[in-house]
Order: sequence, then structure tokens, then C-alpha cells
Amino acid sequence: MQNKIIKKSLELWTALSIGLGAIALLFWLQSQHTARMSIEKRADSQKTIEKPASPIVKPTVPPASKQHIHLVLKRSMRKVYVYKGDSLQASYPVAVGKPGSETPIGKFKVIEMLKNPDWTHPQTGKLVLPGANNPLGERWIAFWNVGREYIGFHGTPDRISVGKAVSHGCVRMYNKDARELYEMVKLGTPVLVEP
Repeated sequence: MQNKIIKKSLELWTALSIGLGAIALLFWLQSQHTARMSIEKRADSQKTIEKPASPIVKPTVPPASKQHIHLVLKRSMRKVYVYKGDSLQASYPVAVGKPGSETPIGKFKVIEMLKNPDWTHPQTGKLVLPGANNPLGERWIAFWNVGREYIGFHGTPDRISVGKAVSHGCVRMYNKDARELYEMVKLGTPVLVEP
């Protein structure tokens, strides 16, 4: 009989232990849920509506060699002068437009710049790709246009024409000089063409 009492006591203690363990587990789970809800509420209350940060814009400053540069083309002297402010930086011999196709006189700005341009013959429409025989040479710096007609500084494979009035209005330069000029100017660089 004593064995039965011990057995019943053990069963009762086991059931009681399991029950208390289950209750403790329920309390623990409830406390975890409450803690998580508290953290979420706190996070929600701390949220603010912020405007996205404005992007940091750094002003683009042209290299010093291109600041305040302007060109003066003297047709009668067949030379182009490169100035930085009032200081002469360089001068180059050029060919200008022949009689009846003179290089226009006036104040202009650089409107187009191309490295190794192709060229379309104005009468035949034939395309000449970049290369040694391209009439525009290695660089093109346009400063005047009407419709599809452009006038600009450019290199030339016809070196003996430089220094003469032989073009259809454009300003021919030695390729080496055209490359140097290209590095000194930018779109918008003022160009003054004098008689």
C-alpha cells in the first residue's frame, strides 16, 4: 500500500511539475511578445518623415587653360590669336576664305567641337571618313552656321594652303596647331573675326 501512495505522490508531483512548467512557458512567451510589441511601438513613435537629402552638386570649373580664353582671327594677317584675358597665349598661321567665299567677319562663339571628324562633300554628297585624306584634318571647331552650312577652324592635309585665302570660308590650320587649339577652347569660347 505504501508503494501505491508513493506512486500516486510521484504522479501528482510529475503532473504538478509539468503544469507549472507549462504555465512558466506561457508567461515567458507572453513577456517576449509584450517586449517585442513595446520595441515596435517605440520604433514607430521615433520614425520621422524626412526629406531626401539634396545631392551635393560640385560646380564644374573648366581647367585653368580654358578659363577666359577668347580667339581673335585677323583675316588680312591670316593668323588666329589665342588670349587668356588680355594675355596672348598662342598664335597660329591659318588659311581663310577665298574671294566670294570669305570667312565671315563678326563676333561668334564656338558651337561644335569634334575629334577626327568625317566630312561630306557639299556638291557631291560623298562622305569622307576620318583619316589622312579628310579635308577637316584631325580636329573641327565650328563657330558659325546657317542651316546646314558650318564654318570653323580645322586641320588640313593640304599644308601648302595654310597662310593663303583659298577655302570656302573655313579656317584651315596645320593638324598639330588644330590639336593644340582644340585643347585650349570649349563650347561657348568667344571668337572675334576681324578683316
